[in-house]
Amino acid sequence: MLPELSDCILDHIAIAVKSIDVSEKFYKDLGLTFAPEREIVEEQKVKTAFANIDVNAHIELLEPTDPESTIQKFIDTKGEGIHHICFKVKDVVAKTNELTAKGYRFIYPAPRLGAGGCMVNFMHPKSTGGVLIELSQRPE
Repeated sequence: MLPELSDCILDHIAIAVKSIDVSEKFYKDLGLTFAPEREIVEEQKVKTAFANIDVNAHIELLEPTDPESTIQKFIDTKGEGIHHICFKVKDVVAKTNELTAKGYRFIYPAPRLGAGGCMVNFMHPKSTGGVLIELSQRPE
């Protein structure tokens, strides 16, 4: 029997790519459909594309828009691939504070604006077993 659903739901798996236009073909061939909109997140220096997996989860393709972006640096050192896993939470500020109190490290001292108008924060991989985890709160 499966455990009860938590207040932390898989929102997306983010994949760093050199080109959204080139990379989305594979996911389309799998049967996923990408939203036609592309969003530039200036603060992160990335362009994003989203495809629904199910009613909650998405694939997010991240294309760098600047050679100094963290996504470009990730691609330069590790190549294209999974960059982070994002969980949707009800209150990203409260969850950040709760997890910080438990000893987890975050990339930012406080949540900030991300793609889709969401408030986000990233948990440092050194405190999560090597996985970059994003916490995201959708706008109301």
